[in-house]
Amino acid sequence: MSSQPRPRSPAFRLPMPGSAASSWPTYKARFSTLLNNVRSSFAGADPRVCAAFWLFGLINNVLYVIILSAALDLVGPDVPKGVVLLFDVMPSFLTKLMGPYFIHLISYRVRIISFYLLSTCGMIVVAFGDSIAWRLFGIAIASLASGGGEMTFVSMTHFYDHFSLAMWGSGTGGAGIVGGAFYLALSTWIGLSVRSTLMLSCFLPIVMLVAFFGILPRDALPAGVEREGAKGTYASVPGEEEQGLMEGEDDPMVNSMHSNGSVFTAGGMKGSAIGRAWRSLRNNLRRMKGLVIPYIIPLLLVYISEYTINQGVAPTLLYPLNEMPFRNYRDAYPTYNTIYQVGVFISRSSTPFIRVRYLYPPSILQFANLTLLTAHAVWNFIPNVWFIFLIIFWEGILGGLVYVNTFAEITDNVPHEDREFSLGATTVSDSGGICIAAFISMALETWLCSYQVRHGRKYCKLT
Repeated sequence: MSSQPRPRSPAFRLPMPGSAASSWPTYKARFSTLLNNVRSSFAGADPRVCAAFWLFGLINNVLYVIILSAALDLVGPDVPKGVVLLFDVMPSFLTKLMGPYFIHLISYRVRIISFYLLSTCGMIVVAFGDSIAWRLFGIAIASLASGGGEMTFVSMTHFYDHFSLAMWGSGTGGAGIVGGAFYLALSTWIGLSVRSTLMLSCFLPIVMLVAFFGILPRDALPAGVEREGAKGTYASVPGEEEQGLMEGEDDPMVNSMHSNGSVFTAGGMKGSAIGRAWRSLRNNLRRMKGLVIPYIIPLLLVYISEYTINQGVAPTLLYPLNEMPFRNYRDAYPTYNTIYQVGVFISRSSTPFIRVRYLYPPSILQFANLTLLTAHAVWNFIPNVWFIFLIIFWEGILGGLVYVNTFAEITDNVPHEDREFSLGATTVSDSGGICIAAFISMALETWLCSYQVRHGRKYCKLT
């Protein structure tokens, strides 16, 4: 009997490690499969719609990110960065809080031009303001444009296919990377002054005009203020007109209109414009109640946690300079922001591939991140800054997942006739969460920094 070993079948032969000839076909096949999956996920997408909404998301949010990245340079180390956050989001929050009930009276064309002008003027004031008060005023002007823009563009996705929402979310995530990297590169790596960097950012909003007037197919949008027919009913819910008339018999507003001779009919709704506005407000408030538990609260919670981290805790997550990859302590803050925005971009671009149906678990995980990083700021137990980078990246992943999947769930589950209003109205929750986080951050950063200084860690006072 031969003592030579029996040769293995080629089917079982393993490729030699590091062999390019053996591994390249495998990698090529995997890449081809991935590429085919991506193509199938975007089958039927209109490239113009995708490009326009990605640019809308990018430009509407990029100035907001640049302002937050510049927070330390705008107010200095002695002023809590939560002040910048507050002025960067409070006007946006108020716009989203009140806007859904009247903004449909303004055409999309006029809105886009207005947002462009407000954004540009706001950044000019921020760049040339010679005091903190003037800079905060300019930030507030830009915030008005950002809040109105988000409410408008998210509502606009109602008139297009589901790819518009996915690309809007991806664009807002891209704004984080572009905005953070824009400020970090120009002010830190290239060494431009803060004023020069902010002045260059004033030219970015013009992309919004190009995307709307030059790229987006606008025939799907309503021509005027009406929201009826195949494009959905904005002012009222089908079936509620008649119900509103019956309920309105005891309504002083409706009674006063009957006494003035106005006549309401179920078909044409002849009557006073005030009566129509009153019924629209009542119906929209009824819609709003149904959005609170499933959508508004989880998005609110995740934004409170992550922006408390970004503005209240992150400025105190510092180590000795020779233990961090920075030239000075000032570089840590925009670096943290850029890493966070990378996570946001990845997760906000994920809806064509991954859907999160349950919004509360990632909100709870985000609160766990806040608890962990706050505890570290007090007791200093995380061994090095690289672990901080990882946690902040995970924070961005969670925040982006909740944001984009909230609107995806609304698109899937809210009736067609309520969808435009619901998408726009729910945007109030992220700005509301950021406003709450701003107030928390102003107190929390001050306390954490004072605590660290009292215990011999004075890094938060250094630049």
